[in-house]
Amino acid sequence: MNQNTPSGEGKHDDDSALSDFLASLMDYTPTIPDQLVEHYVAKSGFQCPDVRLIRLVAVATQKFISEVATDALQQCKARQASAVKDKRDKQQKDKRLILTMEDLSKALSEYGVNVKHQEYFADSPSTGMDAASREE
Repeated sequence: MNQNTPSGEGKHDDDSALSDFLASLMDYTPTIPDQLVEHYVAKSGFQCPDVRLIRLVAVATQKFISEVATDALQQCKARQASAVKDKRDKQQKDKRLILTMEDLSKALSEYGVNVKHQEYFADSPSTGMDAASREE
């Protein structure tokens, strides 16, 4: 570890950069509201009166959601590209991307989050019930 600056000066630069970053969080309005972050932080058992830390958690959460959405988009594009290759004789006029739970599940699994969803969804609450149960 050959550095031109003494270790004390490097630490001072890191501390001042961190202080500047935390100060900039006071002027930043994150996408995720402070009240929502405070709710979930408190629900996990952590109390923090410092707004800068709450906003730091909001920024980290926003980054995570952005990365998952980008990965899900890539999964969606790959899935639709393979579907077009399977149906070469049919031209695809509709270029809209349709995000599915399968795309989202694959993207989240890369981050260690396992999503389990039902194999099918009923069209109505009474689907699959016998006639006697429907009348009640």
